[in-house]
Amino acid sequence: MTTIKRDRLLLLASLLIVSGCSSTPTVVADYDAPAPIPVTGVANTGGAIYAAGTDIRLFEDLRAGRAGDILTVRLIEATSASKSANTSTSKSSSATLANPTFLGRPVTRNGMPLLDGSLSGDSSFDGAGSSNQSNSLQGDITVTVVERYPNGNLRIRGEKWVTLNQGREFIRLDGTIRPFDIEPDNSVASTKIADAKITYSSKGALADANRMGLFARFFNSVLSGF
Repeated sequence: MTTIKRDRLLLLASLLIVSGCSSTPTVVADYDAPAPIPVTGVANTGGAIYAAGTDIRLFEDLRAGRAGDILTVRLIEATSASKSANTSTSKSSSATLANPTFLGRPVTRNGMPLLDGSLSGDSSFDGAGSSNQSNSLQGDITVTVVERYPNGNLRIRGEKWVTLNQGREFIRLDGTIRPFDIEPDNSVASTKIADAKITYSSKGALADANRMGLFARFFNSVLSGF
C-alpha cells in the first residue's frame, strides 16, 4: 500500500471517529406502565362490616389519584419567541499642529513651514439582527400515574405510538401534576404539568430522509473548523 493511500485511509477513519463523538447519544427513558400493585392477604375480621383492602370509592369522582390510575393529557403547547437587536457606533477625531516660531520667526524652509500638520480619522459601525421562532403541539395522550408524592402531587408518564405507511410517530410525556388541576372528565392540560418533558418524533423512511448524513454532521459541528 502506498503512502498516499494509507494517509487517505487514516484521514477517513479520523473523520468517522470525530463525527461519531460529536453526536449526542439519545437517552431513552422507560415509559412502560408501572406493574400492578399486588394485593396482600387481609386478616379475617370475624364478620365485621368493614374489611381492610376492599374499599370502593362510592362518593367521589373517578379522577386519577393513585399509582396505576390513568388520565388524559390535553396537549395545548404553543410557544413563540422573537428577538431583534440594532447597534450603531461612530467616532471622529482630529488633531492640528501649528508651525512653531523661533526667535519671533516661523520655522520654514524655502518659505514652507516645516512643522505644520494635521491628523483626522473617522470610524463607524452598523449592525442589525433578528430572530423569530414559533412552535405548536395539539392533541391528546393518555398516561399513567406512576407515583404519588407525600404532598399529594402525582407523577405521570406515558407514550403513544402511531404506525403509518412510511414510519412510526410517537409522543412521550413525563411530569408532575396536582390533583386539583384534574378536570371532572379525568383530563388535565399540558400547561399545568410541572417539570414536563414532552417528546414528539418519528422513526422510519421519512425520518431517515430528513436526517443529516455522517459527513454532513461532522462538517456542521464545531470540530470541523469551518
